[in-house]
Amino acid sequence: MLNRKNKLLLFKLLSLFSVVRGYNILVITLAQYLASIYILAPNLPLRTVVLDINLFLIVTASALVIASGYIINNFYDAEKDLINKPTKTMLDRLVSQRFKLTTYFILNFLAVLAASYISFRAVMFFSSYIFGIWLYSHKLKRVPFIGNLVSSSLAITPFFVVFVYYGNFETVIFVHALFLFLLILAREMIKDLENMAGDMAQNYRTIPIIYGAKVSKALIGLLIILTLVPSLLLINTFDVGYMYVYFLACIVLLGLFIILLWKATGKKHYVWLHNILKFIIVAGVFSILLIDVDLVLNRIL
Repeated sequence: MLNRKNKLLLFKLLSLFSVVRGYNILVITLAQYLASIYILAPNLPLRTVVLDINLFLIVTASALVIASGYIINNFYDAEKDLINKPTKTMLDRLVSQRFKLTTYFILNFLAVLAASYISFRAVMFFSSYIFGIWLYSHKLKRVPFIGNLVSSSLAITPFFVVFVYYGNFETVIFVHALFLFLLILAREMIKDLENMAGDMAQNYRTIPIIYGAKVSKALIGLLIILTLVPSLLLINTFDVGYMYVYFLACIVLLGLFIILLWKATGKKHYVWLHNILKFIIVAGVFSILLIDVDLVLNRIL
């Protein structure tokens, strides 16, 4: 049995894991590697990609910056989250704000250190990424739509840096990126509907607060319709292997999403809609394996 001191330590570790959203970081890390293997560098041997020290450092630096970004975002949103996410916030508060800030600076230092082993350009890139996340958390997230655009752009930045590293500029990659960006942007706008109570209390100027829920729903619906364009392109124009099954399922789910969106009236409904988009995004990570089910075996052999 754990004594009181060990239980407190365990809860603090869980609190820190909750603050940095460790589960999200694990999914992003997996997504970077799968995208590298199946989409960005499909002609390289599996061993070459997996054991590439530069790719490992890029993924590590990305994970550290993302973790620090969640911390600084949690720091600035502490009061708002107490209204919107009371249970999670109580767990997050087991770790002091001072400790969170200290961890924030340590993680950023380690990220830049990891980047320094790649190149000076990598240092500049990740330093800019750190600054961009801070600027978003401190100022831009309060600006309607601009905050949503910046947040979505920051979310796909870890994939952008891997894309630049491999220098693969095939059209199919941009179509994949557009699909992901539109989904993330729609999810960010759903979160604004979900968090209206806390945003109003803290004077956040989000689209549903300024223009109303109907305008926000119309914009989200438009984004979902636009998402169907890259989905259909990836099914009909590009060779994505069995991943076309995923995109067909997405079209069905997104159609259902639009119907539920217009019927939604409260936070509970918006949480469900948020979870649908989150499920589609996470499922998309694992569906990358469907691009070529024999790829890993062929590379190993």
